[in-house]
Amino acid sequence: MTIEVWSDVACPWCYIGKTRFLSALDRFENKDRVNVIWRSYQLAPETPVGAGRTELDALVEMKGMAPDQVRQMFAHVSATAAEVGLTLDFDTVIAANTFDAHRLLHLAGERQNELLEALFKAHFSDGKVIDDREVLVELAVSVGLDADVVREQLGSDAAAEAVREDLSMARQLQVSGVPFFVANRAVAVSGAQPEEVFLQLLTQASEPA
Repeated sequence: MTIEVWSDVACPWCYIGKTRFLSALDRFENKDRVNVIWRSYQLAPETPVGAGRTELDALVEMKGMAPDQVRQMFAHVSATAAEVGLTLDFDTVIAANTFDAHRLLHLAGERQNELLEALFKAHFSDGKVIDDREVLVELAVSVGLDADVVREQLGSDAAAEAVREDLSMARQLQVSGVPFFVANRAVAVSGAQPEEVFLQLLTQASEPA
């Protein structure tokens, strides 16, 4: 069974959804037969690289919301994340363009899941600027990738087309929000659903057609 997950590294619900999904997968009796592919999605592709704006300022501008409204939203997301053991510190989150991070995830091979976890933690818990290529190199090294190779890849167009293909596929599948989970291109679930919903997805997708 193949599960494709469209998500964005700068999406807190994707971090929560990934955590809940992997907990469900761990409980699934046929988990060894499940291949998980993390696909690229950009919620804010127009975010300028290296702008260094706080997430609060970026959302106030992008969504036209009052700062207090955004802070309430942050508090709600942080409380939900805490329920699955995640610490989100929105006071330190820097808005970032995630295109290079997605390229790196495509280049990470079997380390993809570990790297995605490292990227989420860096962005939401550690206040790291994930559109800074040296930060990306540092995170790649932390999961066992070679610094010089990664630096060279990021300096080229490596995997840029793969990211664009994921974004194009998302449009074809009419993905309008992430995280978005698709099993065998037949059954889909949208959002950071409870574990039981993900278990149902896995069970349904494993049944003979």
